[in-house]
Amino acid sequence: MYQAKTRQIIVTVKPAYLEEQSEPSENRWVWAYRVEIENAGEVTVQLESRYWEITDASGHIETVAGPGVVGEQPVILPGDSFTYTSGCPLSTPSGIMRGRYQMRTDEGEAFEVEIPAFSLDLPTDNRVLN
Repeated sequence: MYQAKTRQIIVTVKPAYLEEQSEPSENRWVWAYRVEIENAGEVTVQLESRYWEITDASGHIETVAGPGVVGEQPVILPGDSFTYTSGCPLSTPSGIMRGRYQMRTDEGEAFEVEIPAFSLDLPTDNRVLN
């Protein structure tokens, strides 16, 4: 697991290789990643948008940005958390993801929350990035 903390918001990511969805002979490797966003602070926050930077083993970088996550813009109360699962295909057998969320407090203050960089590696390989 990978974890980062920004302003009492703790983001934990756990990636998993999806062998059944991958086709190495066609240069397609697929991972799922589970993200938990925990509000350890004292103010309510809402996740408004996300930004991801995905780098494959050959150094190709793809960015993904947009509103919310998995079609939601969750409101996270103090002491509460929000968990979701998403996925990422790569054209190489390893890579790395990193990013950030744009959050807003219930008082209207906007701020960014770091998503920890995490490796996408085959279970049979040693981690080579991150």
